[in-house]
Amino acid sequence: MKKIVTIIGARPQFIKAAMVSKTLEKDFEEIIVHTGQHYDKNMSEIFFEQLEIPKPKYNLGIGSGSHGKQTGEMLIKIEEVLLQEKPDYVMVYGDTNSTLAGALAASKLLIPVIHIEAGLRSYNMVMPEEQNRVLTDHISTILVCPTKTAVENLKKEGIMQNVYLTGDVMCDSVLYYSKIADSKLNPSNLDLTPIYEKKEVKEWYLATIHRAENTMDNRNLSVILKVFEKLDKMVIFPVHPRIRKMVDELQNKNQYQNIYFIEPVDYLTMLYLTNNACKVVTDSGGLQKECYILDTPCITIRNQTEWVETLKNGYNILAKPEEQELYHKIKNAKIEDKNKVHYYGDGHASEEINQIILNFKGGTK
Repeated sequence: MKKIVTIIGARPQFIKAAMVSKTLEKDFEEIIVHTGQHYDKNMSEIFFEQLEIPKPKYNLGIGSGSHGKQTGEMLIKIEEVLLQEKPDYVMVYGDTNSTLAGALAASKLLIPVIHIEAGLRSYNMVMPEEQNRVLTDHISTILVCPTKTAVENLKKEGIMQNVYLTGDVMCDSVLYYSKIADSKLNPSNLDLTPIYEKKEVKEWYLATIHRAENTMDNRNLSVILKVFEKLDKMVIFPVHPRIRKMVDELQNKNQYQNIYFIEPVDYLTMLYLTNNACKVVTDSGGLQKECYILDTPCITIRNQTEWVETLKNGYNILAKPEEQELYHKIKNAKIEDKNKVHYYGDGHASEEINQIILNFKGGTK
């Protein structure tokens, strides 16, 4: 039985790995390595419990830090694991520092790299995520693409060998776990831990803000929260640990009444909040896609998105962190056509990935 070392470190990767790991266990020995990039319990440990992902054999405990420091420490420790485990493949997901470090460590040791979510492009190299995904694609051996657009993006860069269109593993997870979430949860039993004071929730917008361009200083985040305060329904805002200090400062100054700041929530709760929100406002990549799958209108506070398919028919709207534009776009966002194209597959991408690896005959690039 061949061995796969799977490198994960951030919340979206845990979700993607959940469905893939379920299918790999039949045909492969999988060793999970958690870099520790996300280390908060609600953003890490609880995911393994709730999604029934096998516990990581290795937790590298890297934690936060500058991009160079974090990626460098991961590279050193992942290499040590790979030298010890001697896997047949290394699997990485998405576009985080964990992704790039895992791919680099494997490539240097001539171990074939499987990149799940290959080919995504925002064409904005200022974004660290864009740098990570481009570099990872160019040193990967098996490139698993979620969409036709991703396949075309790779073709433009001269990558055409061992490129596979499978649909999106996140779609697998959303379809599978959203049914579980809706069967277990309702507004009266939601376990939302308030950061300031508890508020009653019946109807809501859901917001997640964490990207550097919106949180490098108080200015953009202050504008965004000012808009949230003016909306007609309460805004539920799970606060990323990295911006907690900034949110504290703004709350102390403004005493927001229409925003329910909460601690990060588990995946099932997040799915329920997304599926039942009137609209979602975010700068996250994965949440845009989840909204599309769940038919929830999404407003993305970014200049571009790697999930370009979501921009059709009003499913997702890009907005700048400017007060009038953002307020107008949130208020007027509306899905125009429910007869959507299922760009992200039918929920069976994980099974296809398993077969691709089983049938693969090549070596490293």
